[in-house]
Amino acid sequence: MTAHPALRILAAATALALLSACGSSRVVREGGSGASRPASVPRPGQSVTVQRGDTLYRLAVNNGISPLDLAMWNGIAPPYTIYPGQRLRLYPQGGATASRPSPSPSRPAQGGTTARPPAQQPATPPPPPVRSSVAWRWPADGQLVSRFVEGDPTKQGIGIAGSGGQAVRAAGDGVVVYSGSGLVGYGELIIVKHDEQWLSAYGHNRSRLVNEGERVRAGQQIAEMGRSGAARDMLHFEIRYNGKPVDPLSYLPRR
Repeated sequence: MTAHPALRILAAATALALLSACGSSRVVREGGSGASRPASVPRPGQSVTVQRGDTLYRLAVNNGISPLDLAMWNGIAPPYTIYPGQRLRLYPQGGATASRPSPSPSRPAQGGTTARPPAQQPATPPPPPVRSSVAWRWPADGQLVSRFVEGDPTKQGIGIAGSGGQAVRAAGDGVVVYSGSGLVGYGELIIVKHDEQWLSAYGHNRSRLVNEGERVRAGQQIAEMGRSGAARDMLHFEIRYNGKPVDPLSYLPRR
């Protein structure tokens, strides 16, 4: 199956890679994979203007951001065309964060006593999962070998180990918006759009059985499990809400 030609714009991209904003890189292992992958390091409040000859991939990598995230943060749909003069945000909408200054060390008070440090505030619990209208199903059978970690760009989904050729199924009804191998680190990848807010991604496949624009049903086989972009036969699976990765285990049925 041949990938869409326009997706060469995103060759070498991935939402699972690790590339720090200062330009250094390190190797990330997921389920035994040793592939290094550029990460998304949002830059709240910053943007970049497209120049002639720029590609989405080049701008993303130059700014330490994965092209898939850069496209989603700016509402750029396949085939991911950008134009000179276009301004792209380097952060998710509403994603600006303010750093909290660290408390200064306590100093001895008069009389030789030491001032007590201020009491630490209890950690804020993570917000509950956003309610989804998608009737999610497990995309494959097998052992869970990696989990989602909030805020960690190298763990934006889960890993399900299996055997080569095993069925990979659509986790919900939707339309295939990407089917190709242009995103390095994902291998043979399929992305399904379920509605205007929800996407799911299926990586490391041995072969893809659906094309872009094809409508799929929950439970339908869309690929064969493989190890493209990985060191073992496995499925990398993501769920994204408004472009932001969320924990798939919060939405998949308990098993």
